[in-house]
Amino acid sequence: MDAQQHRSDPKMSLSRDGQRPQAAPENDDTFELYDLRVDVVADGSGRPMVCDHPVGSYFELRGENLILPPGQTFPIYPLAAILPLLPAKQRVTDRNDWMTTDTDIACPDPHCGGLFRIRRIGKRTFHHGDVTVVPLGGPEGNP
Repeated sequence: MDAQQHRSDPKMSLSRDGQRPQAAPENDDTFELYDLRVDVVADGSGRPMVCDHPVGSYFELRGENLILPPGQTFPIYPLAAILPLLPAKQRVTDRNDWMTTDTDIACPDPHCGGLFRIRRIGKRTFHHGDVTVVPLGGPEGNP
């Protein structure tokens, strides 16, 4: 089965290593997501950290929940730049995909020397019915 056929076959899923396709059992409603940690690091340019995210600060994403350490804040503008990438980083990706290899995201302020390093720190299993009321197969029975 080639890659195009694999993408179009709803009964196929990636193996745990993200490499080989395998058939998903018909009654299995589970899926896995990575837990993520986003650390603030300096970009090495010598530019100052002009936004309110000091080196060493971080947050974690566990499932759909954003976790900040007690007493720590995180500015909304860099968070808004990072958020669209996180759901893709939570999913199994091909080893050749840039989502797998690229971990550092620049602060959206062009004068800031901050980077946000996204790391996968664990994996959780979820059940479809625990995260949505839409039945498997969609509202019209489509996969």
